[in-house]
Amino acid sequence: MKPAIQMPSRRPDLIVRYSHAARLAHWAVAVSYVVLFLSGLALFHPFFFWISALFGGAPFVRIVHPFLGVTFAVLFYVWAGRLWRDNLLLPSDRRWLSRMFLYINRIGQDVPVEGKYNAGQKVMYWSMVVIIAVLLCTGVLMWRPYFSPAFSPQVKRLAGVIHAVAAFIMFVGIGIHIYAAYWVKGSIRAMTRGTVSRAWARFHHPGWYEKIERSETRG
Repeated sequence: MKPAIQMPSRRPDLIVRYSHAARLAHWAVAVSYVVLFLSGLALFHPFFFWISALFGGAPFVRIVHPFLGVTFAVLFYVWAGRLWRDNLLLPSDRRWLSRMFLYINRIGQDVPVEGKYNAGQKVMYWSMVVIIAVLLCTGVLMWRPYFSPAFSPQVKRLAGVIHAVAAFIMFVGIGIHIYAAYWVKGSIRAMTRGTVSRAWARFHHPGWYEKIERSETRG
């Protein structure tokens, strides 16, 4: 009697890129940013004052916006604290950045990505670490009635200007982040379902994919 032939097991095509906890943290930061941005926009210029109606009126917006800012900063830094190692810049990242626009136009994709994130994502990460710290500090300087009375009008005016500029830079950065997620097919799925295809991982993040393969082989 011939022994049964065992067919080699086929690896699943989808691999986990983000855990449930990572996705929940990401979307918590994203939702808090949207709410914070809208409340800040209502306070920024009279043209946007109508947005305050979404929060129950101007008095409540002035009260809630600083607390939203602190909540957003705490959520972000707790989340970012788990990612800093994956966002350390590597020697190959400089070459990736020098060819970034070729990559965007799909003609510079020969640049290898060693880690879980490419250089553009790392720059976004570290810039947000700095900008959110600036927003938090300048926001505290203007926070009535708790901290604002301790500072001179000149300091508060300067803090207001820096706060607005930093908020605009962050808005642009978030816009680029959203566009890049839409442009790179499969990225949105990674942040909603947590998985990517092996072809996607091999193409966009070959260094990270090699680590996944090695861990699977050892397992």
